Amino acid sequence: MEHHEKRAILVLESPWEMYKSDANRSSVLPFIEGIAKMTGDTEVYHANFYDKNSFKQALNCLCRTRFNSTTIYIAAHGNKNTVGGVKIVDVLHLIGMKSREYNITGIMFGTCLVGGNTTAMEVFVEGTNLKWCAGYSSTSTWFEGTLIDCAILASMSKLDSEDFSDESILIDRFVQALAPFSNTFEIGKDCKKYLVCLEDSMQFVIQPSGQGKHAKTVSSDVFETKKEYEMCI
Repeated sequence: MEHHEKRAILVLESPWEMYKSDANRSSVLPFIEGIAKMTGDTEVYHANFYDKNSFKQALNCLCRTRFNSTTIYIAAHGNKNTVGGVKIVDVLHLIGMKSREYNITGIMFGTCLVGGNTTAMEVFVEGTNLKWCAGYSSTSTWFEGTLIDCAILASMSKLDSEDFSDESILIDRFVQALAPFSNTFEIGKDCKKYLVCLEDSMQFVIQPSGQGKHAKTVSSDVFETKKEYEMCI
């Protein structure tokens, strides 16, 4: 019997090995399944990857059905240029190639430091069906980072197709997702081991639907809007 949920979150996860005996025990999957239960119209699919070839296989395995909106959540260790051992440009290229056929609208990088490469995100999102990407430019604490990721995924999963043409709506959904979290929370460290707060770490790239609209980084717009909302409370 086929499922008929309106939306999907595809989770591609690389083993965390958070401690010596952690044999794939640590996983973001239970958190994402909680989002699906909360929304009621979201399907969750999960696969592990270990390198470029297995990432490609996992993506092919998960991309089988076209939903009204599909979001990809990549959960893995990383640095500015790689995700779970796979080059960020390869990840963006492979997802971008499938984005139109499977209506993939966004990517959440639950990965340390990848958000520092917004230029690659802008370049590889351009001309695809992708409407947004988000990630951390610093390292990220695992538990708190996963909660923030879930908040963003839940917020962006609520968007309808017409919402993706409006830049202000995309920014507002990011703001609403981050509302429970402090801008000054020290989410991780930079490459020089200095502590970095959430406001300086989280990066957002959007590409609204519509002719003549291009991919661009809107991180400062998101946090400025968030501050304006907080001043009104």
